[in-house]
Order: sequence, then structure tokens, then C-alpha cells
Amino acid sequence: VGFCKQEMLQKKNAVLVDGVILNGPIMDSKAGEKFVEEACKIIMEEVVQKADDVTEKVCEWQAPEKLKQILDLEMRDTGECHQKILQLCRDVIKYSVKTNHPRFFNQLYAGIDYYSLVARFITEALNPSVYTYEVSPVFLLVEEAVIKKMIEFIGWEEGDGIFNPGGSISNMYAMNLARYKFCPEIKEKGLSGLPRLVLFASEECHYSMKKAASFLGIGTENVYFIKTDERGKVIPEELEKQVQRARKEGSAPFLVCATAGTTVLGAFDPLDKIADICEKHGLWLHVDASWGGSALISRKHRRLLHGIHRADSVAWNPHKMLLAGIQCCALLVKDNSGLLKKCYSAEAAYLFQQDKFYDVSYDTGDKSIQCSRRPDAFKFWLMWKALGTTGLEERVNRALALARYLVEEIKKREGFQLLLEPEYANVCFWYIPPSLRKMEDGPEFWQKLHQVS
Repeated sequence: VGFCKQEMLQKKNAVLVDGVILNGPIMDSKAGEKFVEEACKIIMEEVVQKADDVTEKVCEWQAPEKLKQILDLEMRDTGECHQKILQLCRDVIKYSVKTNHPRFFNQLYAGIDYYSLVARFITEALNPSVYTYEVSPVFLLVEEAVIKKMIEFIGWEEGDGIFNPGGSISNMYAMNLARYKFCPEIKEKGLSGLPRLVLFASEECHYSMKKAASFLGIGTENVYFIKTDERGKVIPEELEKQVQRARKEGSAPFLVCATAGTTVLGAFDPLDKIADICEKHGLWLHVDASWGGSALISRKHRRLLHGIHRADSVAWNPHKMLLAGIQCCALLVKDNSGLLKKCYSAEAAYLFQQDKFYDVSYDTGDKSIQCSRRPDAFKFWLMWKALGTTGLEERVNRALALARYLVEEIKKREGFQLLLEPEYANVCFWYIPPSLRKMEDGPEFWQKLHQVS
């Protein structure tokens, strides 16, 4: 580096400011390109080509303190050579969980889609930010096309939407949007003049509902959790009771969050009956279909979400069952009057100028709480283009067929006890070890079984 600097200083056109050569190379581009090439080769060999190899480990497990030593996490004043960095890349892959491994059974995602993966490579290399058409022309049009198609599957004639960093954020968007619709003055005046707002959610709902209520200043005590039946579905009569209770308390109910595909049991709330109650009381209906929304793609299984077209907003995560790659999460809104933009717009004049040389309605960034935003829709779009709707439908049908196969195998095997017949991909069961199989059902039995789990 010192030699290069000396060489540059000797050139007549060298521009030196505060000891910095402004027209010299920031880095060695040839060496950088070589590093990218070699790193991509490692990724192909160690991740992509081993993705379906059952003889490989899901994870080369190490305890935290041991792993810190192996990886040498310390950042130093001087950079290290490319060979050492490439070895570090290999170690990162080696000691990470291979979520695309056939035997990765953790949270509600797994597997690899090659088209989505290539889409991620492209967007990572281009490094776009999706807020204005002038900086992300392709990706804004892609997002518009994907949202339009997802809206069709929900059953709306028109609508709006935006991709977000996670289903939890989509739920937060929806909660805030419902509150803004209920009392638009909150955007300028804040919380001080509002009545006590109350929302309703299943006792089996995702924990993001409580987080959103906390973050938005609504308060977790103002989330009324509705009782569910033995299958984990909201009991509509219990929802009606809780709405009546809130009104008697002098509170202001404004939102019902139904769930289409609960995290544990995979339950789908009765959306039609819940929509009836929402219409009766003038409440916003949000459906958290982060997990179950992909069933809409399947003609065989879309009945699970019967009534979803009556929702005001829907959260749907293609990165789960459809394998679009984390993160790929959409909030879809039935209102097409610009409600999203009205709620979130800050009208930054330096970014969203109204006198541009194109239709500024394509500058969608002002309906997001983010400024910089990833082009997550592109992963879903490229995959959808490659597989077609029928290919995506096959993924859903196969996942649910696999769940049915697992259920039948559980029934055949000693020591396995099925909790309930699933209606989605969630299969809930107990494994009972030999030492407990002849034990009577009671508190002691369940205490010991919980310890096993």
C-alpha cells in the first residue's frame, strides 16, 4: 500500500487532500474479483452442492466459547490475507446450521430454491434500495407485479401492499394502519388524546401481536386474547363476548387479529364468522397468514382460508412453505385509496420530489416505515417465473402430503402419541420413552414427559 501511494504521488495528476489521494484506487479490483470468484466456488461446493446430501451434518455443533476460539472473531488494525479470509468463509459455512439440509426440522422454513438463491445473489451484487423508481426501476415494478398477483389469490379485486423484513413487522404495520384508520389524528397529535384502545387476538396467535402492541404504545394489557377450541381455533362467541366487555369498560375496540396457520398447532381461525363480528362492530380485520397464506396457491387446500377475502389486511410470508428465501414477507391491504401512504408518509422533499421526469406514483418508499429497503419481492418473482403457479402449488400439496405420511407413520410406531389430526403441515406428537410407557396418565407422568421433551 505504501509503495502504491508513493507511486501515485509521483504522478502529475495525483490529487492529494488531507493526506488522502482522491484519484487513486480504493482497493485492488483484480484481487477483489479473484476473491469473489474463489468465495463463490466455496459456496457452490460447501453449500449448494451439499444441500441434498443426507450424509452431511445439519450442523457441526460447538459450544459458544469453543466456537469463538475456532473462528478468531477479533477485528484488528490491519487486514488479513485473502487465503485466511477464504478459510474463515469455509469455517463459517462448516459451523453454521445448514437450513437447506433434508434433515433440518426447526422453525417454519427449510430447504433451498435455486431460483430464489440466484435472485439473492443478483440483488446482493447490485445492492439496490427500493424506495424510488429512479434507483430501483426493475425491482419496484417486480414488487408491484408480485403484490398484484398475491392480492388476486386473496380474492380482492384491488388493493395495495409492501414487502417487509419479517411477518412480525407486517403485523405491526397492520396494527398501526388499523389504528390510523380508526383515528387518523394520531399521526400528528400522538397518543395523549386517545381513548383506551383495545385489540383482540387468538390465545394461540404469534407473539408479535404483544410486541407490536408494546412498540406502538397500545400496551400488552390491551390485547384481549380470545379462547380457542381443542384444535386451537378462535371461538367466535368468545370474541363477541370480549368485544362487548371492552365496550362496557369504556374502551375503544379497533382491531381483530385472526390467524391462518398458528405456529404450534397449525390452526386456521374461522375467518367468515370473525368477519361477521368485525362488520357488526366496525372493527379492522387483519389476518396473520404468515405461515398459512401459501395454502392460497393450492386449489386443493385454499379452503383452509375460506373468508380471507373479507379481511382488511393480510400478512403472508412466501419464505416459509414456498422456499422464497429469508426474508420474503408481504403485508397486503384491501384499501386502494392510498391508506398506506397516508399513514406512513413523511414527504421527504429531497427524496420524493413531485416534479420528476416519470410518474412519481412509482416512488413507493413513502408508504414504508423504512427508508432503505431490500428488493425481497424479486426472490419470489424469479422463482414464480421459473416454476409457474402450478410449480408453487405442487410445493404446498407435497408439504401437506408429507405431513399426512408422517401422521400415518406415527400411528404405527410404539412410543409415539399423536396429539391431534393436523389440517396443515404442523404435526404435533409426543415421544414416550420405554421407561414411561406403562406409567399411568397423571401429573407425575406429564412432569416426566415434559423433562424428556
